[in-house]
Amino acid sequence: MLLEIESLTKTFLGMTALDHVNFELAAGEVHALLGENGAGKSTLIKCLTGAYHRDAGSITLNGAQISPRSTSEAQELGIGTVYQEVNLLPNLTVAQNLTFGREPRRFGVIDNRTMKIDALKMLEGYGLDIDVSRDLGTYSVAVQQIIAIARAVALSGKVLILDEPTASLDTREVRMLFDVVRRLRDEGLGIIFVSHFLDQVFELTDRITVLRNGRKIVTEKTADLDRIRLISHMLGRELEGEEGEGARRPTEGRVGAEPILTMRGLGRKNMVEPFDLDIHKGEVVGLAGLLGSGRTETAQLVFGVRHAQTGTISDQNGPLKITSPRDAIAAGFGFAPEDRKTDGIIADLSIRENIALAMQARRGWARPIPRAEQDRIVADYIEKLDIRTSGPEKPIGELSGGNQQKVVLARWLAMNPRFLILDEPTRGIDVGAHAEILHLIQEITAEGMSILVISSELDELIAVADRVIVVRDRAHVAELVGEEIVSDNIVRAIATSKKQEEVA
Repeated sequence: MLLEIESLTKTFLGMTALDHVNFELAAGEVHALLGENGAGKSTLIKCLTGAYHRDAGSITLNGAQISPRSTSEAQELGIGTVYQEVNLLPNLTVAQNLTFGREPRRFGVIDNRTMKIDALKMLEGYGLDIDVSRDLGTYSVAVQQIIAIARAVALSGKVLILDEPTASLDTREVRMLFDVVRRLRDEGLGIIFVSHFLDQVFELTDRITVLRNGRKIVTEKTADLDRIRLISHMLGRELEGEEGEGARRPTEGRVGAEPILTMRGLGRKNMVEPFDLDIHKGEVVGLAGLLGSGRTETAQLVFGVRHAQTGTISDQNGPLKITSPRDAIAAGFGFAPEDRKTDGIIADLSIRENIALAMQARRGWARPIPRAEQDRIVADYIEKLDIRTSGPEKPIGELSGGNQQKVVLARWLAMNPRFLILDEPTRGIDVGAHAEILHLIQEITAEGMSILVISSELDELIAVADRVIVVRDRAHVAELVGEEIVSDNIVRAIATSKKQEEVA
């Protein structure tokens, strides 16, 4: 075996990111490493490449135990990595990027002629007929990815890790990249392939390992693993039939008949394929799908975080121009993002200041909200949402994850939006706060607010959603309504391949 990882363990501040994980990679193999957010994929890769120091376990490469202390040391040992975002220098030429750090020299000066010849030799067999004297940034992302692979192979030459390499590529570019990967596999390279695109995983890989919550769940040959079993491993949910799904709330007579928002053909290339979506008053629409399927990207297009290249958003009064979050807020939209710590809170500001942010943005910074009004609103939501704090001036960064999430929700509820987007609203919070937030969703929709909920927890969507849109491979592929919203139906919709859809 080319690479063997045994009982790899890594903890952060008492939280276990990897729990005695085993993993093997053979020479001449493309091995998929799959899992949802928090599964441990990135941590495993960083331990393997020297970015993190493991707490326990061993890594064996070609029969010898290794302990890389940096990415450069890992490269010297034979382990190279290519990420979704190409980590080369676009303002340098292709030749300069390929030989960076080991440029050929003549009399102490870089020998450009030899550098160009060396670069062309490195690209032999990659199917690229390009001018290596041109700046890297003038070429497509696919060409840049292949150049990054060529550099990684030249520096390392034993193990190649491809971390979401196709996320920004179109179909033709994916084919080009796969041709390169297959050639490297046939030459005996061991390749770890991390991707959220299951069609690509089944097309390209020889074996699949699934991680979940820091533990290895299964390793199987790709040919022996069907899509439904794979997704069940990833989500931790076996198909059970419709019984035992839990009570669903009645929706008849509660959801408004006419849509308050109408989206038609909304999309962006290599992000989300054009989709149609209506939102009714008092309705909860769930977005289900694997990580990277296009769930969060859908929310970003609707809220103007990313500008839609096609399509329109309208309400009862006509078209809405949503080209930025400021436009969305002005239109009465709210958005609690998935990454609470990075995108949701400002850790050093107080609870009061964090709650007042959206209201102040909507009002305009030239018209500050009076302190007395801020105090009144914040006190009201601390009581209403049971935010556990010693006072409103406490920095939000000192609160628990569940209480931070409540503050983010309070920020948008204080603005009284007509439409609220919640991206993974219960991730990383305790059981009690989880139940409280789900109850809050039901309360505010009963009062007429409309919500779009993105969640990896199927039970969560089953409990609160009136409709569930299933997203797969950047496309909205199915819609489930009412009693159709059971885990079996959601998992099957996620698992259906494009080829199966075409046959059907």
